[in-house]
Amino acid sequence: MSGPQCCSNPPTINPSSGSGHVEKLGGLDSYVTGFPDSKLAILLVSDIFGFEAPNLRKLADKVAAAGFFVVVPDFLYGDPYAPEDANRPLPVWIKDHGPAKGFEDAKPVLGALRRKGFSAVGAAGFCWGGKVVVELAKHNFIQAAVLCHPSFVTVDDIKDVKVPISILGAEIDHMSPPEVVKQFEEVLTAKSEVKSHVKIFPTVAHGWTVRYNVEDEAAVKCAEEAHQNLLEWFLNHVKGIRSSL
Repeated sequence: MSGPQCCSNPPTINPSSGSGHVEKLGGLDSYVTGFPDSKLAILLVSDIFGFEAPNLRKLADKVAAAGFFVVVPDFLYGDPYAPEDANRPLPVWIKDHGPAKGFEDAKPVLGALRRKGFSAVGAAGFCWGGKVVVELAKHNFIQAAVLCHPSFVTVDDIKDVKVPISILGAEIDHMSPPEVVKQFEEVLTAKSEVKSHVKIFPTVAHGWTVRYNVEDEAAVKCAEEAHQNLLEWFLNHVKGIRSSL
């Protein structure tokens, strides 16, 4: 179940952050940025703090700059987790925002992207969003997946993955501790038909890729290393698909 690490280092939400804009996609308000003519899309699924988190939008812009159309939907329907709300602690809040609903809500978004002519789609999930993305990766909804410090993901989930997947874990993580991430790796290594990459980042904690302090040079460096790994995975397994068509 969700623990304190899911709530640590909450972002300062800013609806005007990022260089993109918000539009409806698949029935959801979505931050979109990048190149709609590229025919290559990346779906970013947020953590419990939602799609208006500045660091997440900054990452979306960074991925878009590599030639993708990036979509960050509001899977939380304008109701991100608010740590200061004593009446809705995380166990109460999560009842209204289970990852299973996020998975169902992602399908119309992906359908909308297909109708717009996108030929390949990758998806990355952060914490809460990791569970949404691993569910998508069990089917043919996406062509590649990245899980960053995922929550709720199990070994059985990983056994059912059907698309190339990269898992970026943290050394200090109660939601997906290193020993569990290593189990993920063992399962994926045995699945020779699925390309995979598993990496555990030393000294960092759950949430480090999107909930870092921008004034902490070391934290920024670790986050940027993970961002580069994420981008390279999509360049190889989403853009690579396009170039082979």
